[in-house]
Amino acid sequence: MSKDKEQDIKSQEERLVVEISPETEKADPKAKGADDKEEAKDEPLPTLSEAVREIATEDEAPLSRNFTLQKILGGDILNTSTIRSQIYVLLLITFFLVLYISNRYSCQRSLIEIDRLNKELLDAKYKALSSSSLLTEKSRESHILELLKANRDSTLHSPEQPPYIITIPENE
Repeated sequence: MSKDKEQDIKSQEERLVVEISPETEKADPKAKGADDKEEAKDEPLPTLSEAVREIATEDEAPLSRNFTLQKILGGDILNTSTIRSQIYVLLLITFFLVLYISNRYSCQRSLIEIDRLNKELLDAKYKALSSSSLLTEKSRESHILELLKANRDSTLHSPEQPPYIITIPENE
C-alpha cells in the first residue's frame, strides 16, 4: 500500500472520529495544530455513509484487461465491481441452466412413458393375434363338424345335398 493511500485512510478515519464524537475535539483542542483547524474549517466534513462508501470503493482495483490463469483461479475475477456489472448476465445464465435442466428432465420422463406405452402396445398386439388365431381355428367348418359328431344330442347336422341356387327374375 502506498504512503498516499495510508495518509488518505488516516485522514478519513480522523474525519470519522471527529464527526462521530465532536466532544473529543473540544476536550483536547491542543492535540491538533493550527493548520489542521484551518483545513477542517475550509472542507465540509463528509457524513458517515459517504466516508464508508469512499473507503469501500477505494480498495477495489479496476479489473485489468489481461486475464491470466492465476488471476482466474485466485478469484481476482470475482471482485464486487465485476459481479455488480455482470449480475444480469449471471441471472440470465442461471435462468437458462434451470430451463435446460427442467427441459431435459421432462424429455426423459416422456421417453420413459413412450417406452412403457410401446411395450403395452406390443403386448396388446400379441394378445389380439393369439385371440384371432383361436377364433379362426374354432370357426373352421371341419372343427364345427367334429363338434357336432361328438355331440349326438344336437339337432344340427351337416347337409348331405349341395345347396340349391334360386334365381329370381328381375321385373323390368
